[in-house]
Amino acid sequence: MGWREGAKKRAALEAVKHVREGFLVGLGSGTTIAYAIQEIGKKIRREGLRVLGVPTSHQALMLAVNYGIPLTTLDEHPKLDLAIDGADQVDGELNLIKGMGGALMREKVVASAAKQFVIVADETKFVEKLGTNQPIPVEVLPFALSTVVARVEDLGGKAVLREGERKVGPVVTDNGNFVLDVTFGAVDDLTKLDVAVKSIPGVLETGLFLGMADVVYLGKQDGVVRLDKK
Repeated sequence: MGWREGAKKRAALEAVKHVREGFLVGLGSGTTIAYAIQEIGKKIRREGLRVLGVPTSHQALMLAVNYGIPLTTLDEHPKLDLAIDGADQVDGELNLIKGMGGALMREKVVASAAKQFVIVADETKFVEKLGTNQPIPVEVLPFALSTVVARVEDLGGKAVLREGERKVGPVVTDNGNFVLDVTFGAVDDLTKLDVAVKSIPGVLETGLFLGMADVVYLGKQDGVVRLDKK
């Protein structure tokens, strides 16, 4: 295991300490969160911990089933105690870019339903300004793809349709939509950009998670740093 994988795992284990008996837990998507889902499953087996998980993707669902985490839905439990997820970038205000795994819309819905939103990442994801060497994922209605690309470029972004790996054609989200990876460079006014992109007809959600994270655990080579919302 390389240092980054070890760092992600240590951060995930810290995040799982927030899980309590009887909690309803939103389960994020991605490689980092796989460690958290695995640890929750271990606590269920070892300690008899009773929790219910709400997965944000088919990947999270399959991992949860594999590790023995009982599942529920937002229809049954629209308010969650906790959501744990990863991030592609984090700044000093705990604003995030998410969505490189393609689950940004469901992740944002689940995060917004949780009383506490905890993020795990390795220290390379921490930046001074979001957008530095990182595109912002945007989930788009397929019917509106061309018009959204044109409008995003009018805002100064460079939009690239995300293509599938081992699959011909674009990535299709769990919601049946496409993902644009839009490069704006380092962003000074995150709220203004988020509002402008989301106002484009056909845009369903952006990967800007602003003011949502409560705690961030950054895994380092020699430990874990905790950052709390100011």
